[in-house]
Amino acid sequence: MLFFANPHAQRRPYDRALHALLNIESGQDARRCLAHWPQLAANGTPLWRLPRLAARLSLGEVALKDESTRSPLGSFKALGAPLALLRLLQRQGRGAGWRAQDLLAGRHANQLKDCVVISATDGNHGRALAAAARSVGCRCVIVLHAHVSPEREAPIAALGAEILRIDGDYDDSVQEAARLARCHGWQLVSDTSQAGGDEQVPLDVMQGYGLIAEELLQDTPAGAPCPYTHVFLQGGVGGLAAGIVSHFWERHGAGRPCFIVVEPEQADCLLQSARLGRPARASGSVDSLMAGLACGEASPLAWRFLQPAVDHFMTVSDAQAQAAMRLLARGADGDLPIVSGESGAAGLAGLLALVAQPELARQTGLGPQARVLLINTEGATAPAVYQSLVGQPAAAVLQAQARWLAASASAAG
Repeated sequence: MLFFANPHAQRRPYDRALHALLNIESGQDARRCLAHWPQLAANGTPLWRLPRLAARLSLGEVALKDESTRSPLGSFKALGAPLALLRLLQRQGRGAGWRAQDLLAGRHANQLKDCVVISATDGNHGRALAAAARSVGCRCVIVLHAHVSPEREAPIAALGAEILRIDGDYDDSVQEAARLARCHGWQLVSDTSQAGGDEQVPLDVMQGYGLIAEELLQDTPAGAPCPYTHVFLQGGVGGLAAGIVSHFWERHGAGRPCFIVVEPEQADCLLQSARLGRPARASGSVDSLMAGLACGEASPLAWRFLQPAVDHFMTVSDAQAQAAMRLLARGADGDLPIVSGESGAAGLAGLLALVAQPELARQTGLGPQARVLLINTEGATAPAVYQSLVGQPAAAVLQAQARWLAASASAAG
């Protein structure tokens, strides 16, 4: 495990320059747009309390926002690519004045039949883009690198996307998608920015991810303290973390929570960026069990939000992520059983690793007064992999969850 305290993190009001890029008002507009897509859960995602785990770790509270239930697509990515696609089409000349609800209902499919969108993916982003493209009626091309499993490819293809396979890793697929977009005049819907490239699409993706924070804070009165002291966020290229950090930072200013970004030890591009003070590449092989976080290069756009606000960066091993998946599946110390995929469990893996080291726990303020938020970013998006790692299928965990909830309701009644 690597751990790095970010010397650039500050406690101050949200930057005006960053506010112009990502802000709560735009996030609320995004929420209204996406409300018209039947692929998303109408009431958002649940926030589960894990009191027994908190007691065992000597923490005041542990809460988990469960994005596995966001959509049949199984992950938080259902918030990013669809929003970016909608806004991209509305910015185009022919799409001026098109309403989100009409686009998502396919009412402009005839005008969009020659439109092609393209992106690289490790699985979940491409799946979300393919689903949104099918809803609006445009073609979708997805570039997959050598490490993406056939199990993750199949649901993308089932949504009608054309699959292009390349050698290399995720970063190679990002470059190839950008090249193909330039060559063919296709629309690139990427969740990461590139030097000199268009920033509006990845900004829209990050704004979509900010809906997670919007749901978490919607009932917090204006001016009230933040309900969480610590927020653990998965790394990747940094888009998820930036979308959530920006919302918390704008709402709570200098009173924002302590942000801790967790990455695979093989794919530590954000930790290395913090060390160097600029967007950087990972120091390892990038290939990781945590497929959604197996990214070798930080998004320069996301880094503009993370450098001044993320307090600590850390890495966890594949084995630690697997252990966290199992802990959630069986119900931590009698808490609610939860289906969490390889990347989804990374935040809990980071929390467990820090609490196990008293000096790091003290340094990060993880004690009896800590109110910790975790984000379960995905469910069993690769069901066979999930079963092999957890030792039981996701359906069995969901059945145990239903029994737990029924028993809890009965006891409360």
